[in-house]
Amino acid sequence: MTLDPIHVDAIARLAGSVADSVDDSDHDDFAETVWAEWLDPLTDGRGRTVVEPLGEQGRARVDIDDIALAERPFPTVHGIDSGTINPTSFKNGLVLDLAHAAMGVAPSDLSIHRARTIVATVHTNDRTAPLESDWVSIDEGHSQRRVIRAPQVNRYAEAVVHALSLYLAEGHHARKHAHTVEDLLLLDGPLYPKEILTWRDRNPELDALTYEARPKNVLENYVRLVERFVEEGTPIAGFVKNPSARVITGALADKPTDFDPPWPDDTAFFTRLLEQHTDDGGSAVDAAPGENRRTDELTVTSWFISRGGPDGAMAADGDALGVDRKLDPDCYEVTFFAIYDPRNDLCYKVEAPYAITRDPETRRQLRTQILSEVAAERGPPQAVAKADELAKISTAEKAALRRKFEGQLHSEQMETYDDERWTEG
Repeated sequence: MTLDPIHVDAIARLAGSVADSVDDSDHDDFAETVWAEWLDPLTDGRGRTVVEPLGEQGRARVDIDDIALAERPFPTVHGIDSGTINPTSFKNGLVLDLAHAAMGVAPSDLSIHRARTIVATVHTNDRTAPLESDWVSIDEGHSQRRVIRAPQVNRYAEAVVHALSLYLAEGHHARKHAHTVEDLLLLDGPLYPKEILTWRDRNPELDALTYEARPKNVLENYVRLVERFVEEGTPIAGFVKNPSARVITGALADKPTDFDPPWPDDTAFFTRLLEQHTDDGGSAVDAAPGENRRTDELTVTSWFISRGGPDGAMAADGDALGVDRKLDPDCYEVTFFAIYDPRNDLCYKVEAPYAITRDPETRRQLRTQILSEVAAERGPPQAVAKADELAKISTAEKAALRRKFEGQLHSEQMETYDDERWTEG
């Protein structure tokens, strides 16, 4: 314990002084105003539509026990995920990350669970180093591995190797095993590689990088995946566990009005909008945070089309980073709905291409399926959770893999003080 009681008391008083200057009592009214008056459609500062309803705009609440037992439209669900060891720098100047993708199925299919895709992405300033490899089959043909070279950047090497490894492994694995999907494919995360699509907004160097061959090839896997599922009439969607988009809040902030959105991102807005409180006649001000929250129902929005932020690249008027699109451009647009689970105070987002969700019945089926699984699992759908568990690389495994890289590269990992500090105790 490094804090004496007097320090704890001082911190509490400090928090109290901050609380006195922050009043969120009107945030519910703000959220209702945005919902009722600003989303049909929502335009940005240039007048471009960035969010609009798909079908009738509305909210719904469903009893958790009832929806958990509801008949699910999709008998089998496949999930796909990719895990990494995290970007690692070595004393010889190499920066690399390794990703490992797997597919989970509910009900289980061990032959599909066995297959893996492994991608190592390497960044080096030595332009002559022979680093690339083609796909190599391993594990009696059940799995594949590959080494790729990251495009040259002066900064952001860690971000680049991480995103390219993560999304190339996931996208390639999904395409290679797409033929096994019978009813529904759920990506663990967004529909498209959002991390790459945000590069254009982060830095001019990354902006220029998005149009190079490697990032385009990564996005192309997802474009072709969508096209395959659309042509086969099989739904594909992404289940986003930690949504961080700022399409709505960003557009509101850019509007020439006196309205200043009080939420840091869209998830905070939807959480405020969907959270329910008990009507016990008491004062919410006097209640502890979350004390009067209703926990017997899931709440959910209707579907929306998103064309702002990173979703703009896949909008009908976007450029898809130069990737050729075989279907009508609007088929690839991102559509979504939000789910709020009061039991753990979490808001999830489900994304699917417009070509899939333009059919009202498919929208209804997807929403019913996801709501039922979230209610039953108290979290992500079972296939997504299985894929996450299969693809996850444990802390011990990450350390072992880094040691193997040190031996193969004949170079030690670059250590930082924090590495030493957090491994001591």
